[in-house]
This record gives sequence, C-alpha cells and structure tokens, in this order.
Amino acid sequence: MTQPTTGRYEFDADARLAQTVTHGPRYAPLTLAEVSPEGQEQVDAIRAAFSIPESRPFPDVSLITLRHPGMFKGQMVLGIELAARGTIPARDRELAVLRLALLARAPFEWCEHVDIGKAFGITLEEIERVIDGSEAPGWTLHESAVLRGVEELLADHCIADATWDVLAQTYDEKQMLEYPMLIGSYLMTALQQNSLKIQPKGGFDYR
Repeated sequence: MTQPTTGRYEFDADARLAQTVTHGPRYAPLTLAEVSPEGQEQVDAIRAAFSIPESRPFPDVSLITLRHPGMFKGQMVLGIELAARGTIPARDRELAVLRLALLARAPFEWCEHVDIGKAFGITLEEIERVIDGSEAPGWTLHESAVLRGVEELLADHCIADATWDVLAQTYDEKQMLEYPMLIGSYLMTALQQNSLKIQPKGGFDYR
C-alpha cells in the first residue's frame, strides 16, 4: 500500500507553473462563431445546467476543449451529473477538489476552485487547512474523511476501510458511489488542463 500524503504537501510552485503554464495555452480558444453545431449544443446545455447567462463570456478552457466536441460532450455529461445534479454537498465537493488540485499540482484547477469554494462558504482559513491536509486540526471527522479519501485515491487508487466507514456514516449509497467518480473526474480534468497549459487567473499561491 502506498502511503497517502495526509499533511502539508510541499513542492516548488514556481517550477510547476513553469512546467504547466508558461508559454501556454498549447491551443488557442475558439471563438463562439468557430464552435461546431455539435459543440454549440454543449454550450447551450452548460449554460442551462449552471444558469450561465448569454451575456457572460464562455470560459477559454471550454473553448479550447471544444476543438474536440465529442470528447467535450462526454466530459460535460459527467461534469453536469457530478456538479449540477450531484448528490454530494457542494461544500464537500469543493474541499475535495481543492485537495485534489493541490496534490495534482494543478494551477488552473486550484485557482478556479478557490473562487468556487469561496462561493460555497469555504473560508481562507479553511483553504489554508486544505493545504495542511486531512490531519490538520480543526476539521470535523467527516471533513477529514472527505480529504483523506482524496489522499488515498491519489496514492493507492482505493479508499481505505476506515475512511469509507466514516464517510458512510454521513453519506448514503448514491453519495458513496459518486465520491470516487467525483475525484476521478476532476483528476482527469487536471491532467488535461496541466498538459494544455491552461492559464490560471493568478499564480499558484495557495489562496
């Protein structure tokens, strides 16, 4: 068994930015006029699922991945099911994604979900605690298990019995089935965004 990283994860953030951001993105975003009819269907579905008004610009990261509309559709079907229709509480989801983004050293995903997490009530103090991991003092037993599950899935590709049992005290069967898929989905996204060198709003400064 590979031991999970349950404490503060230290790495060279500047070197990681140079690797995953500098000279990016590797493909330019499409304009909405360049999006294929198949892709436009997905644009409309996303706006509807997340109540995004027509007046708000569509994200560059989506306009890049819309270069492959079939793949984008698959990603968005799963993404909408897990986020817009997911059974896991949004706060739990964002705590998990933040820990995942940190361990994946994913600047774009981290910066995006710092903002999203704040919108769902996660404080700056709690973001700092996410950096310190599941063993940091201050988490509830359930919150610690939410983070520990991420750490275990990334390290050993399996949730340990003890962590599962804690989550199952609060989560129902649907949520337990959803949880590893949620982590896997956002890991897949981090791999893509890192490799495409998607530009984050800010640096990898853990805030």
